[in-house]
Order: sequence, then C-alpha cells, then structure tokens
Amino acid sequence: MKLDLAVIGGSGLYEMEQFKLVDEVSVSTPFGMPSDSIVVGEISGRRVAFLPRHGRGHRFLPTEVNYRANIYALKSLGVERIISISAVGSMKEDKKPGDFVVCDQFIDLTKRRESTFFGNGLVAHVSMAEPVCPELFGVVVDVAKEVLKDGFHAGGTYLCIEGPQFSSKAESFLYRSWGVDVVGMTNATEAKLAREAEICYITVAMVTDYDCWHEEEEDVTAEAVIKTLKSNVEKAKKLVAALIPAIPEERKCPCKDALAYAIITSKEYIPYETLRVLYPIVGKYLR
Repeated sequence: MKLDLAVIGGSGLYEMEQFKLVDEVSVSTPFGMPSDSIVVGEISGRRVAFLPRHGRGHRFLPTEVNYRANIYALKSLGVERIISISAVGSMKEDKKPGDFVVCDQFIDLTKRRESTFFGNGLVAHVSMAEPVCPELFGVVVDVAKEVLKDGFHAGGTYLCIEGPQFSSKAESFLYRSWGVDVVGMTNATEAKLAREAEICYITVAMVTDYDCWHEEEEDVTAEAVIKTLKSNVEKAKKLVAALIPAIPEERKCPCKDALAYAIITSKEYIPYETLRVLYPIVGKYLR
C-alpha cells in the first residue's frame, strides 16, 4: 500500500477514531531533520503521513521550522499530496473566528527563511501563478461544504508574514487595503517547496481571530488563538477523515510535472553533489 498523502498541522490531528496507527518514522534529509518524526497511519484504507509543523509541543517558531527538511522527507516517503491545516487571522469581516478558509492564493512577505531547494549550481524557476493544486482544491471544497456547512469559505488569499510577532495596527490596515483574506506565518514557504518537489498542496486555514484591525474585537493574543484552535480541532479532524477517501489515487493535475520546463542549468554543468542531494526531486529529468 503506497503512502501518497500527508497532513501537515498540529500533532493532535491524528488522534481521531478513524485513524489506525501503522508506524512512526524518523527521516533524515540533506537539509537536516524535519520538525518531528512522521506518524504514518491508515484512514479508510489509505496510508497517510502526519507531520506536526512546529514539532510536538510546538517547539519551533515559524522562522525556525525546517521547511525544506519537512517537504524533502515527505517526498522521500512517496507523498504526492499535502493537506495543510493552519491557524490564521482574518482580514475580512465575513471570515469569522471559528470559520475555515480553503485558500487558493499566497502573498509571501517572509525574509529570513529558505524557500527553495535549488541553488549550488542548479537553477530552476517553477511557476507559482496558481500555487494551489486545482484538482485538490476542488475535492477539498466539495467535502468541506458537506462537513463544515456555513463556517466554510471557498477561495481566498493567504498573506504570509515572518512573525513571530503579530501585526501592528498599521500593518494590519495595510494588509486589508491589499484585499487579502487571511494572515499567517507558514504556508507560502511550504507551498513553494511543495511545488518544486512536484507535490500537490492545499491550505485549509482555521480562522482564530480578527488580527488587530477590527475595532469592536480585542487585539489578537496567543491565549485567544489557542482557545479558538482547541474548539476547532474536532471540526478539523472530521474534515480530514472525510477528505482522505475522497481524494483520487491518480493525479491528473499540472503539479506532478511542475519541473518539466523549469530546470534551466545544462546537465553537464550541475555539480555532482548538488545532483545527488536533489535526485529524489529532479531525478526523473536528469537521469
């Protein structure tokens, strides 16, 4: 049975009654260790990998998460699709705390993290025009409509900031003027690396607060975020459990061939060590 699906999110997500634990694996990568060991289980006859983004016990800042190791480890296990479950602040009135948003666009304002596998003699430029897998987006939206009912929004722009601080009011009003829907600190980096690794990626964002722009609501605090997150965990578990059997086994999306025309460097100029490190990602094009 192949392992082709992964969920990145909080460590409690795999504590669901439909989940049958199969294994727990520690994967080392050329980029270091992932955030934690990867829990592998079975849901509705499908093998699924679960990876807590910030490590169990939430040990890593958004900037400290080893995103390259996380995505590389999942790729090495055969993962073809990633469902990201993430906490976000809402930048729009209609997206209330407790709601879920299936995002389809990103704006990346991070500046202190590695967001590409390439370099060291190997240049590639993948397209991020449509950063979310269209096939996976359609499946998630259909399932979310049934599971989440009114507290669900199809589509939205995720603004990714560096953190770990929450936004100032000036920043929050600026972001609102851009028309973004939610603000978070992790998903744009994951989406870029997943695309380079030819892994389908989708963000299911759980709204925890109104950032600090909303004059009638309290400013965002870690305490308020955690409180709302805990209340949303059961909804997230139900969504994940319903999603897994709905995802088709065969991919027919453009994500699976994202590198087909992206690699620029001539093969004879690529350093051996760079090719060795990236072979799980580029091997089918540079054999």
